Amino acid sequence: MKLILTQEVTGLGAPGDVVEVKDGYGRNYLVPRGLALRWTRGGEKQIESIKAARSSRAVRDLGHAEEIKTKLEAQSVAVKVRAGAGGRLFGAVTVGEIADALSETSGEKVDKRTIVVTNPIKALGNHEVAVKLHDGVSATVALNVIPA
Repeated sequence: MKLILTQEVTGLGAPGDVVEVKDGYGRNYLVPRGLALRWTRGGEKQIESIKAARSSRAVRDLGHAEEIKTKLEAQSVAVKVRAGAGGRLFGAVTVGEIADALSETSGEKVDKRTIVVTNPIKALGNHEVAVKLHDGVSATVALNVIPA
């Protein structure tokens, strides 16, 4: 089955890529979750718009990625969340909240899809998250979760 990816799929491709996958994987997983569209001749026009949107969000080059990495790693980022007694949070810190705090602190726009949180953050205190800026460049950011 030939599909056009609309979002990043690990091990498969990036948005705008045309990929060939097994029928069941495409029909039962990728298409229903909105990760891909069926490939058609008319769909080729959508590829251009998807790639244009991706390039506007992407980091320009490796040098720019290194520059952003040094900015992000140089400072600790504070995220304000609602917390109960004993420092437990009401829910978990989302990647959207982290992306907003990073953008506010560093002055660089950080896409929430590039943030990797290994374990859900459900307590106040210091934590670390990874931000994948470019293919070979990943920044480790110190995150301080404080009560609002």
